[in-house]
Amino acid sequence: MQAYWTHSPKELFALLATAQGGLTQSEAERRLAVTGANSVAKAQGAGVLRLLARQYESPLVLILIFAAVVSIIVQEWTDAIIILLIVIGSTILGFTQEYRASEAVRKLRERLSLQALVTRDGAMRPVDASLLVPGDIISLSAGNLVPADGVVIEARDFLVSQAALTGESFPAEKSTEPSPEAAALPQRRNVVYLGTSVRSGTAKVLVVKTGAETEIAGLASHISQASSETDFERGIRRFGYLLTRIMVVIVLGVLTVNLMLHRPPIDSLLFAVALAVGLSPELLPAIMSVTLSAGARRMAERGVIVRRLDAIENLGSADVLCTDKTGTLTKGVVELSGAMNPAGEESGDVFCLAFINATLETGIENPLDAAIIAHAGTQQLAVALPAKIDEIPYDFLRKRLTIVVESVEGPARHTILTKGAFDNVIACCTQIAAKDGSRPLDDESLQRVRAFYEQRGEAGFRVLGLASRTVPAKDHYDKADETEMVFEGFLLFFDPLKEGIEATVQSLSALGIATKIITGDNRYVAAHVGAAIGLDPARLLTGEQLNEMRDEALWHQSAKTHLFAEVDPQQKERIVRALQRSGHVVAYMGDGINDGPALNIADVGISVDQAVDVARETADIVLLQRDLDVLRQGVIDGRHTFANTIKYIEITTSANFGNMISMAVATVFVPFLPLLAKQILLNNFLSDLPSIAISTDNVDHEATALPQRWDISRIQSFMLVFGLISTVFDLVTFAVLLGVFRAHEALFQSTWFVVSLMTELVVVLVLRTHRPAWKSTPSRTLLYATAAVFVMALYLTYNSFIASMFGFVPIPWHLMAIGLFIVAAYVAATEVAKTMYFARRAGRAGRSVR
Repeated sequence: MQAYWTHSPKELFALLATAQGGLTQSEAERRLAVTGANSVAKAQGAGVLRLLARQYESPLVLILIFAAVVSIIVQEWTDAIIILLIVIGSTILGFTQEYRASEAVRKLRERLSLQALVTRDGAMRPVDASLLVPGDIISLSAGNLVPADGVVIEARDFLVSQAALTGESFPAEKSTEPSPEAAALPQRRNVVYLGTSVRSGTAKVLVVKTGAETEIAGLASHISQASSETDFERGIRRFGYLLTRIMVVIVLGVLTVNLMLHRPPIDSLLFAVALAVGLSPELLPAIMSVTLSAGARRMAERGVIVRRLDAIENLGSADVLCTDKTGTLTKGVVELSGAMNPAGEESGDVFCLAFINATLETGIENPLDAAIIAHAGTQQLAVALPAKIDEIPYDFLRKRLTIVVESVEGPARHTILTKGAFDNVIACCTQIAAKDGSRPLDDESLQRVRAFYEQRGEAGFRVLGLASRTVPAKDHYDKADETEMVFEGFLLFFDPLKEGIEATVQSLSALGIATKIITGDNRYVAAHVGAAIGLDPARLLTGEQLNEMRDEALWHQSAKTHLFAEVDPQQKERIVRALQRSGHVVAYMGDGINDGPALNIADVGISVDQAVDVARETADIVLLQRDLDVLRQGVIDGRHTFANTIKYIEITTSANFGNMISMAVATVFVPFLPLLAKQILLNNFLSDLPSIAISTDNVDHEATALPQRWDISRIQSFMLVFGLISTVFDLVTFAVLLGVFRAHEALFQSTWFVVSLMTELVVVLVLRTHRPAWKSTPSRTLLYATAAVFVMALYLTYNSFIASMFGFVPIPWHLMAIGLFIVAAYVAATEVAKTMYFARRAGRAGRSVR
């Protein structure tokens, strides 16, 4: 439908063959069969063929295919077949693991599908957003994500944040008035778009476009929006740069030396290509997918749903947790403790005004209004509700909610009832209620009510202000009418701390995670809660102080501050950025509309499944229950996953690096190629097989005790130290084979292939832990997989079919016994070097902390 924003709602009803009562269910199902699911992501994006094709996008796989093509050109058919078989084997292995991982994550995400409130068959009902069709009528309120493109047919103070689509910083107000045909996307004031979010107010929207027809789908087909790079993604990128530099130096050097020694050019080229592949952990994507999906499944069993896999690693790396207090630190069961007049006395009149305001508001659902209404039920209080005239919804700048009703003085007068944050309500007032009516709000009265507010706040109560004003009747009211009001009194709410929350916060601290409270509540309540859970209430910054602070000052202060109070959504985002700028990995936990920006830019955003749409859909991790202890266990799971990922990278790159250096050295001193290209590739493939089981490996307690982050210099030093130890024993093997046994080419290659493979297998069991190997138990899967490939290594050269295919010859048993002795010596040397290496690194870390 062209220029649909130019039509009135009545015209659109006719064009889309629908009505105010919505579509029938049968008609909606018929249209769904025609339009398809309301989803921007194409089904093939995660499909089987796409996932299989992605395995062949790896540069390492492309290098191997190049080697196979070269072999075919020179008619080395056996080499070509072997290389292609290894390519197919590696890619099928990677595909199988990634497919299983993606299916596991898909099933977890289905548990968090977005719901929309739709009118069908004349009644409103929740429906999965993917089932929406053109002609549906949806109801939206503050906190909802807009699930499709549509035209507003009813609106009340309806503000929509369109930053995801238009880049606008401030919400746009929407209305039912048609827009000009030439209006640009941001100027179409009667249209809402898929992916935007409702900031305040309510509306009914007629769905016009869904799925691939939406504006955001069209935008996505032309550009790819890059999200900010996380700590984990930075680590992977830098690791890739490190491998590339080493690979280029070794490969070019080896190829040059071989050509200078007048060795066959094709064999030399294939050997250099095999070296390049051999240095790289080509199963890293599969290993990471398996490890992360295994972590996601473990976390799901504990009620933690992972929406983005690499968030697991980021959660394990987090050293700062920013959280609101309600429902996380407190029980989240807010109760109205009192409705007080300005003198601090219980007042039924104040409660009646609060009840009218809470019952008639239709904007943001919140626990405070629910507590007021529940109090009336438990106390069996009957309050007559006047006719509602208008509503000025709550927003995070005013921090007030206003309801306009018919006045008791008659239909010619209206009463404005406003409740909200004390400071924001008292700022609207010029009068204060008294027993004999009202009187001017002078300095003495202001000091008295403020003292009461501060006193109750310091005692842990959340205190709201309540004000009223009676005015001549008119049709419409806005924020400008919130002025010259009478301060009616206070509403006191109490939300007790969760049992054991102080111990949970202390356990997070023991894990190296500093907890910081970021709340819109007043400073007194924040200080009370902070002190109760062991934070320093003196280390507090308010929103007002943040406004006066330059970014550089905030970078310095953010790490020292324990409590941030009276902050707005933009300030929450600014706090998170300041913490990141000062070197912290930040986890942010929130469930409200005002948490969306901070959740989006945090290293890992955490929400709960009861959160508003915009918070839940922005979050990387969703908790099925509001429990910091569940999150604490999630942190440990994240560190477990991170430890196993780093374990694979460090062990594999160090072993491969050692072998590559050995072959580079042997190129100069050995009169033939130390291994054929196909033997290098087979060695690499077999040594990687047990590594798939690393995702199941046990992790020592000390590896999860503190946050772990990518450290390329650490990976590089690990690779150099343990890779060169491997090279030393390879050179010993070369000396024994050539100097003692005068081994010919095939025997040399066969023996070193087996010894090299065995050293790569057993070193996994040594280097998988910082403890002595015998004091840390590997998982059974890893142990059995390693043992199986070890036995296979012993058998390979004695199988005539395999031997003839790869150029092996049987190894005499006395030579095999010497090879096993060299492997045992290598294990002992590596164990000693490991103890010294980690002791020295721990010493350096201790000195840097001091």
